[in-house]
Amino acid sequence: MNDTLLGLYEIATLAEVGTPAVANWRKRFPDFPAPIAELRAGPVFLDSQVRAWLAKRNGADLSNLSSFYERLALKCGHDTELTEKIEETIAKLTDENTTVRSPGVLLGKIQSGKTRAFLGVIAAGFDRGYDVAVVLTKGTKSLARQTLARVRQDFRDFIAADEIQVHDIMALPNMTPYELSQKLILVVKKEDDNLTRLLNAFETDYPVLRSKCVLIIDDEADLASVSFRKKDGVAGAGTISKQIDQLRSLVSDSDFLQVTATPYSLYLQPEEDVMSPAGPLFTPRRPKFTVVLPTHTQYVGGDYYFERSTDSDSPAFYFYREVPLEEREALKAEDRRRLKIENVLSEKRAAIVREAILTFIVGGVIRRLQAKAEGAPIQKYSFLFHTEQARKSHAWQETVVAAIRDALVVEAKGRTAKFEELLDSAYTDLARSVQLSGTALPSLDEVRTEVLAALSGGQLMITKVNSEGDIDALLDDDGQLRLRTPFNIFIGGQILDRGITINNLIAFYYGRNPKKFQQDTVLQHSRMYGARSLGDLAVTRFYAPQVVYQVMRNIHQFDAALREAFESGSNNKGVYFIQKDASNRVIPCSPNKIMFSSVFSIRPGRRMLPVGFQTVARTNGAKNLAALDKRIAALSAHEHGGPFLISVEDATTLLELAYSNLEFDDPSEDHRKAHIAALEHLSRTSKDANLRGSVWLVTATDRNVARFRDEGRFSNSPDTKQQSDQAQAQAEDIPVLMLLRQNGDQAKGWRDLAFWWPVIVTPRSAVTSIFASDLPASP
Repeated sequence: MNDTLLGLYEIATLAEVGTPAVANWRKRFPDFPAPIAELRAGPVFLDSQVRAWLAKRNGADLSNLSSFYERLALKCGHDTELTEKIEETIAKLTDENTTVRSPGVLLGKIQSGKTRAFLGVIAAGFDRGYDVAVVLTKGTKSLARQTLARVRQDFRDFIAADEIQVHDIMALPNMTPYELSQKLILVVKKEDDNLTRLLNAFETDYPVLRSKCVLIIDDEADLASVSFRKKDGVAGAGTISKQIDQLRSLVSDSDFLQVTATPYSLYLQPEEDVMSPAGPLFTPRRPKFTVVLPTHTQYVGGDYYFERSTDSDSPAFYFYREVPLEEREALKAEDRRRLKIENVLSEKRAAIVREAILTFIVGGVIRRLQAKAEGAPIQKYSFLFHTEQARKSHAWQETVVAAIRDALVVEAKGRTAKFEELLDSAYTDLARSVQLSGTALPSLDEVRTEVLAALSGGQLMITKVNSEGDIDALLDDDGQLRLRTPFNIFIGGQILDRGITINNLIAFYYGRNPKKFQQDTVLQHSRMYGARSLGDLAVTRFYAPQVVYQVMRNIHQFDAALREAFESGSNNKGVYFIQKDASNRVIPCSPNKIMFSSVFSIRPGRRMLPVGFQTVARTNGAKNLAALDKRIAALSAHEHGGPFLISVEDATTLLELAYSNLEFDDPSEDHRKAHIAALEHLSRTSKDANLRGSVWLVTATDRNVARFRDEGRFSNSPDTKQQSDQAQAQAEDIPVLMLLRQNGDQAKGWRDLAFWWPVIVTPRSAVTSIFASDLPASP
């Protein structure tokens, strides 16, 4: 058989849609070609049959449809759930009076198809009487170019039929009356010059536009477009917000829709009055409405990287690798006291970046060998290196990475013991997750042959990207970073943060550690989110300092907590934003005041426990240990481990004593204040009045958990599955406090001091809460 074989990804590329669209076509259309084989990587189809089906679909099917949305939905493969959300959004936009300060909101997830959704909203809006759509993008040329390319791609058939005009506002041609009679989509960067040009188009150049019905879409919405700024103590609207208001005052009818992946922004929509909760439960009333978008079946996000990574039976278990802070500092700038470039394959402070580069090549080789064995198209792979914003740091990092590559080439050609050691280590690491994923693992000999070919054949390309000019030259026609060789390493700073698509990303070396993390910024850095295949996930690795990984994990949990509140029933549950005041009481606080670097989410039915600590010295901790032993013995004299009820006052005392024998190298890892506050808050706000003010206590002794897991990460499961299940079953209306007495043997990584490891299980009936351990200083 000489006919070319296509997988789902190749069909999607041919049809210029996403792979979820192709999957939906298979379900929706009975005449879609049947696969000729089901491989491990998925079904494969005959090229000729697929092309014939696409030709039929693009011809007969589209011509029989009249509405903009029906045609777009068929072309892009919208499923029933997405169509319902788009129709809901349009219905609410036409029924509600949205404003900049009270917008409609589409809430999606990072890299989850939000663009696809809002383009569907535009098409449906054109059917419902909107004439002009203004798409506001983040303020970079590259992202505006990517957005423009995507709009033109999805609306290509309408553009060809002279039904829709699509333009970048900064390249708007002299429009004729014939063109102005068509539907119009304008892509506008969120910066002053673009907005000024937009205002001029409506006010001066084409006054006819002022009589049109306008839909304003704020893509990647955050506080940049709705911000209020303080000057001399007086709050006023930000520049972008003012310019959007000016546009709306020019036109006869308009609506405003924000598209965001960060639920926190929904709690900060500005109003004319002061932003503060009306009561202890803060509900996100400020958006006029919120529509939560579905995710497609191939979507991978924080749940995989930050929650399933604790499951030893999941490939995600091996996803993260810690970068020592000494290495991160050594990669900031050249300093021979820290790192000698000529010894880059043996320097301790380059150990993880060295490992990361070879593991990236080995991972890509494994995926290419798997594709070859299955008769699937062979892909190119990418590695994002993003630790600093300074250009001089990028130049030094490029030097280090190039030196590692060149040294590996020399070692590989000589088949030295050093090369074999590095190769074996990378292969062994990846083999664990590949085998857990159920995909085929090529032999070490096969991998070695291809790695040697990759290194000697110049297949590893290193590209520094730290300016708009750099990235513009690297983008393909669709506005995505072009992968020119089988293995591509991109080194850069903030320019790579802004939504630029990087295909087949299987390695991410991330070291950014600002003093204050912003939730939307950190989540946008998470370039590994999005549509990912199981095979790619098995060879994906994330390298970062422990403190950075934990902050990203906390922000994921914070994001998930807010999202759960939205999805739990029309926002009725709301979210508690709480803090401890000067008198040590838990009180509500306004969400616009919290700092992302100091928040802790409290979610129903979840575990909270300290991780990454060491015990204090034996002599220092003996007294506290004896006091805690005595208290627990007195409380549980007749209960034999529990669960049994104790007062919340006793529970917080036990928790404080347990924490007193734990110490943390990084203060940001010490969540004792949040855990103690959470325990108190969850008990005192219980829905069961009879249990209010109580906590279930479960204890166990003679535990012997090691400080580190086998692969080097901190242990995070001091409880057995039986204990965990018991606590989960008990945590209905009040929290459960588990205290597990560890022997603390030196052979297990501790300091020969026994200690009680606390685990809190939150009640299933609890309301999502966000605890702010620190608030910004008052002005």
